[in-house]
Amino acid sequence: MFKLFNNKRLFILLITLVMFIVLMGFSLGSRKSLTWPENFLRDTTGFVQSLFYKPAGYVAGLFQDIANLHDLAEENERLKLMVAQYTREKAQYNFIKSQNESLQKDLNFREAQKNLYDFELHIAQVISLTTEPSNNSIVLDLGSKDGIKPNMSVISTEGLVGVISQVSNFTSTVKLMTMMDVKDPNSQPAIAATVQDKEDNSFGMIESYDAQTGMLQMNKIPVGDPIAVGDTVISSGIGGMYPRGLTIGKVVDVKVGDYGYTSTATIDPLADFQDWKELFVVFTEERVE
Repeated sequence: MFKLFNNKRLFILLITLVMFIVLMGFSLGSRKSLTWPENFLRDTTGFVQSLFYKPAGYVAGLFQDIANLHDLAEENERLKLMVAQYTREKAQYNFIKSQNESLQKDLNFREAQKNLYDFELHIAQVISLTTEPSNNSIVLDLGSKDGIKPNMSVISTEGLVGVISQVSNFTSTVKLMTMMDVKDPNSQPAIAATVQDKEDNSFGMIESYDAQTGMLQMNKIPVGDPIAVGDTVISSGIGGMYPRGLTIGKVVDVKVGDYGYTSTATIDPLADFQDWKELFVVFTEERVE
């Protein structure tokens, strides 16, 4: 009986060895398709690998995304700093550019006036502006130490603004042309005026300002005066208060007086009387120390 059992064991061992040899033959041989045991083993192995690979890939991707988010946050902070710095530099550039353009405009204006007329212009910064009806004036940062004297004319690049009314060591007060009223002895003095390019044939006195219309009134214009709508009115220099050639405004209307002996013209002042940052004080030869 033991002999039979041993024979069976030997038989099973031989059968197993034969099957192993056959299987190895199939595996090592040139084949286009796999056997069903190989397919089963490969599919099972792939399935088990996928169970571990995908979660591991998700975890690795999560840590990579977190690292990318951190890098992105740092880059955003750098970009914000760069934008803030650019904004500051752009604002500074615009300010310097505007200031340079303003100074160049002032320089060109001064040179043009000096070439046309016998006076010099000194630039003054506006310190304050008072718009009270009874005291419409501005304060400049130039005073007696700078050679400023009462009754000096003050202009902008557009036109006549007013005259110096009070002077201290370091500042001066300008009485604006909008305070002009021939009936008020404390107002700005009347202006002897003429028409540009018609200086020898035109004359009148600018004596008042209408706050409601924003217009100046030019009176005492002789009959036959060639003044016309659209003309530019300038100071004539007669009387010595205002130098010759200061631009005042444009003629918008001319009417004959009640008795027909003189005419009256309405003048639109070219100076805007607001938002001034700097003005010019007119220095003539007799006023320069």
